[in-house]
Amino acid sequence: MNTWTSDELNKIGSTDELQIASVRSDETLRKPVTIWVVRHGDDLYVRSVNGRTATWFRGTEDRHEAHVSAGGVDKDVQLIETNDHADDIDAAYRAKYNRYPANIVATVLTPQAQAATFRLVPR
Repeated sequence: MNTWTSDELNKIGSTDELQIASVRSDETLRKPVTIWVVRHGDDLYVRSVNGRTATWFRGTEDRHEAHVSAGGVDKDVQLIETNDHADDIDAAYRAKYNRYPANIVATVLTPQAQAATFRLVPR
């Protein structure tokens, strides 16, 4: 399995927003969506604020692949659904986005958002 370079982790992990475009079944990209991204160790995670029913999240179900752009890094990724490290990922969101109002940060901490967590793996 591929891994992120330290430079990629630092660049993506330090940027506020990530553009994610899921791959359709015909291998074309959907329209990119802007979301928050956090780093935990040597992994990057994203969540759907609106849970598994969000349009962008449903669009990932064809292939579980996407293209991401953030911090000057453009990368094709595999989207791995995960419940692992939920508390650590919550803490990473709180720490990274603590300058935003608590009610906004809380949108990525709900059980609905936690159930729609992807680990991004370079491909």
